[in-house]
Amino acid sequence: MLNFLKRRAAPKEAPAQRQVRISPEILKQVKRVELKTRGLVDALFSGEYRSVFKGQGMEFSEVREYIPGDEVRTIDWNVTARMNRPFVKRYIEERELTVVLALDISGSESFGTVSRFKSDVMTEFAAVIAMAAVRNNDRVGLIFFTDRVEHVVPPRKGKRHVLRIVRDLLAFVPKGKATDLRPALEYMQRTLRQHTVIFLVSDFQDEGYEHALKVLGRRHDIVAVTLNDPAEQRLPSVGLARMRDPETGEFLEVDTSDRRVRAAYAEHIAAELAGRRRVLRRSGVDEIELSTDGSVIEPLLKFFRTRETRARSYR
Repeated sequence: MLNFLKRRAAPKEAPAQRQVRISPEILKQVKRVELKTRGLVDALFSGEYRSVFKGQGMEFSEVREYIPGDEVRTIDWNVTARMNRPFVKRYIEERELTVVLALDISGSESFGTVSRFKSDVMTEFAAVIAMAAVRNNDRVGLIFFTDRVEHVVPPRKGKRHVLRIVRDLLAFVPKGKATDLRPALEYMQRTLRQHTVIFLVSDFQDEGYEHALKVLGRRHDIVAVTLNDPAEQRLPSVGLARMRDPETGEFLEVDTSDRRVRAAYAEHIAAELAGRRRVLRRSGVDEIELSTDGSVIEPLLKFFRTRETRARSYR
């Protein structure tokens, strides 16, 4: 909640798959999540998902001479220079996509003041996207990270695979608590060989990741899914409060009745949010904003419609 309490641990990378312990209660939760998200996908997302993401992955086909009306960004400058007249690259649409859910499971995702934690919102969102992907015969994978890569499930197809992802969402316990997006972004840059739609889900309480985000975005389609809680926007006046940073475990006593303290906190949070939006905008990354006091449905539909409108304007 208080971002200035953060202390960055030295980043470590542990991309190995770890055994996830499954209890009967977890299996019951997996079934509940599957039934809920299956209904959401069938009712709301099938058409939108297909229209937004089908055809985003493109495969090179040939080079042909430029025709008036072709997009400038498709010009092959090397061939154009050799031939002394403009040529463009042609692509064919791939029949299927690879989708990766890159999820921040650091300590701050255990924060929530309304009816659920950020981690609950993340689980619901990830399950919906995974179900939408399998409905469209796409491959879907999973990456958990904190200040290191904690757990990787390679992209595959099929309902059984998606249920394994939902199971891990509910049962996996990370080793780290701090947030560092850079190791996860660099890991994906090294390991994802073909065009991938990456849903990067985090509260983005971090800095120094912009370059890695830009580099990854040159090859892949990144969608930033930001997790928020209403209490993070303002500090309530409740007198002397003892606060604990969920990532470092450090405590801080704050006099929340002091107007200057509340004003400084509000200014800090506003600057943090503005900085996050600037980084995403400069990196060419779309954003879906989710909150612990709202559903994942409306933000997802808004994102799908915005993407579809933008795609039509380029045609």
